[in-house]
Amino acid sequence: MAFNKSTPFVPLVLTKAGWLVTLFVLVSFSVAGQTNRKYLVLLRDKASSPYSIDRPGQFLSQRAIQRRQKQNIAVLERDLPVTPAYVAQIQQTGARIWYTSRWFNAVLVETNETTLATIQRLPFVAGVEFNKSLANARLGETGRVASLAQAGSAGKFGAVEPLNYGNSLNQVTQIGADKMHQAGYRGEGMLIGVLDSGFLRANQLSFLKPLFDEKRILATYDFVRKETSVYEDDSHGLSCLSAIAATADNQLYGTAFKAQFILLRTEDAGSEQRIEEANWLFGAEYADSAGVDVISSSLGYTTFDDPASGYTYRDMNGKTALSSRAAQIAAETGMVVVVAAGNEGSGSWRYLSAPSDAAAVLAIGAVTQTGQRAAFSSFGPSADGRVKPDLAARGQGTLVGSPGGQIVSGNGTSFATPLVAGLAAGFWQANPRLTAAQVTDALRRSGSQYTSPDDQVGYGIPNFERAMEVARTYSQFLIYPNPFSDSQPLAVQWGDVQANTTIDATLTDLAGRVVWSNRYTPAGLAAFVLPPLNLSAGLYVMTLVAGDQKRSIKVIKQ
Repeated sequence: MAFNKSTPFVPLVLTKAGWLVTLFVLVSFSVAGQTNRKYLVLLRDKASSPYSIDRPGQFLSQRAIQRRQKQNIAVLERDLPVTPAYVAQIQQTGARIWYTSRWFNAVLVETNETTLATIQRLPFVAGVEFNKSLANARLGETGRVASLAQAGSAGKFGAVEPLNYGNSLNQVTQIGADKMHQAGYRGEGMLIGVLDSGFLRANQLSFLKPLFDEKRILATYDFVRKETSVYEDDSHGLSCLSAIAATADNQLYGTAFKAQFILLRTEDAGSEQRIEEANWLFGAEYADSAGVDVISSSLGYTTFDDPASGYTYRDMNGKTALSSRAAQIAAETGMVVVVAAGNEGSGSWRYLSAPSDAAAVLAIGAVTQTGQRAAFSSFGPSADGRVKPDLAARGQGTLVGSPGGQIVSGNGTSFATPLVAGLAAGFWQANPRLTAAQVTDALRRSGSQYTSPDDQVGYGIPNFERAMEVARTYSQFLIYPNPFSDSQPLAVQWGDVQANTTIDATLTDLAGRVVWSNRYTPAGLAAFVLPPLNLSAGLYVMTLVAGDQKRSIKVIKQ
């Protein structure tokens, strides 16, 4: 459907499983001789917004609201949708509007340089992300269909080889997911969002038949083509999905094969442009609004088709790449974010990729059947010296499903990532009172080399039973990490306080001045995460009062 410049602004409103997503659609003419490109236009504020943080049901599903409430995570101004009046004014310039971003307060537009200059003169426009286009609009929109089952050499996502027969015993037992299944935790009731490049024929294959028969795919969306179907593009997402969701008896069982899923195509496998990072942002926001518990994303960004757009290793600090900033916010909304560290370990880049450098995510490396680092698995640390990757799982010779219906052997941190994402879902199912930050922390602490992490596999291979031991310690009083930072906010848990007990929390500096205070009445576990406060580095005192109980702890802001 096409519109000319005089066509009124019309939003497409999609409703699915109780949430609402608005996707803005407009097609416009371009100025003769100028190339249309895509830009992420940043806005100054959310003034005159019809939305309110006191009415989150306007823009978040009930499930998303409950996820925040359970973890005592406040709805912030950054969660509010972009002000519609601003979008309408940008639309009036003749630009094509693709999507809007709540978290970045931004609008993705397709336009030429003349119209972009007009947009940038609007009083509510702050600038353009990276001060440049994210993509040439003529490239990378159709993509290519590539079957991993037929790929014979390593490419963007790694390589796979067909097998006549195989089983997934090693990749499951290596992380203790077999014990998780035996305990009855297979992902029931958990919602996993998979962000990838396509799920070719996923709705037609026998190893995923129960997933579709039981209607556990709650939604799909393709942010590359702006359509709902994701089953006719690249097969990489299909293979990753199978590592979590497949049920092929005597061949392959996923680590959370009874979970529910949202499948989102954010990646164009036929190109490598920064627009894909913007799509990742939109996908993560969609997952958040739908109430996703765990994000699994086997995508990574380092260099691009346009060499001038590439990152350097110094940019892998968790704060520079667009996708890394998006992943950090996603984790702060109460989702466990599991991402691939990258397959650059034996190449010239060598190091991890965005968004795995984000502080709050679980970056996953790859190991062999015997637990040794796979040669291709990317190295850490992050550019600012944090332990990365966080964990590792079977990524060499991993059994996954192919679009031809076969069970095949694949190589890549891409396939290690969904194994851990399924483990996270089952572990959280077993410990529903935990917060996303605690799930992430427990899995790190369950690593096979937690006390001596390195830059190859981080804290090592996670394990369900060890993570369960860590979870038992959360019945105690915990405050972590200490020191804390803006990228790793302070989390508090008070296990001795009963549910529905009011907690008064106060943070003061050493002079006794109150820099933050709040009151919580947790319906479940007494836990909360300190919101972003832009505090100066130094020593502070956290004081907690619940009835006649009181705790005071010195904490350090880095």
